Amino acid sequence: MAIPVEPALSPHLVVDDAAAAIDFYIKAFDAVEIGRVPRPDGKLIHAALRINGFLVMLADDFPEMSGGKSMTPTSLGGTPVTIHLTVDDVDTRFQRALDAGATVVMPLDEQFWGDRYGMVVDPFGHQWSLGQPVREVSYDEIAAFVGQSG
Repeated sequence: MAIPVEPALSPHLVVDDAAAAIDFYIKAFDAVEIGRVPRPDGKLIHAALRINGFLVMLADDFPEMSGGKSMTPTSLGGTPVTIHLTVDDVDTRFQRALDAGATVVMPLDEQFWGDRYGMVVDPFGHQWSLGQPVREVSYDEIAAFVGQSG
């Protein structure tokens, strides 16, 4: 009997010290730990969390599994990826991330596309944006604004 598959798209984060990252995500984003699979030395080969209701997987860095290269954002000099959370009460959620140890990349402010929005980087180098819709804005209005400012 086949197991039914629910379509999903889930980030899989590589970090230094996955156990500490789990603790951070619980404090910063109210994550719920689903489970973890440690090696005998304690490094996590897999962990799963729910953040904002969605699955996020993570693991410790294992360069031996990546052609000898470290794959953390810190070792790579940053990340081109931003993980976005749409939340209510963005001010509280943003401050909670800062209190847990995140650093501001872009301060919270109302944006032309209709969100109160800001960005942080977590202590492991992953970038997160938090946004709360505050007004409806059409794509035409957004395009007009970008055309004026460009």
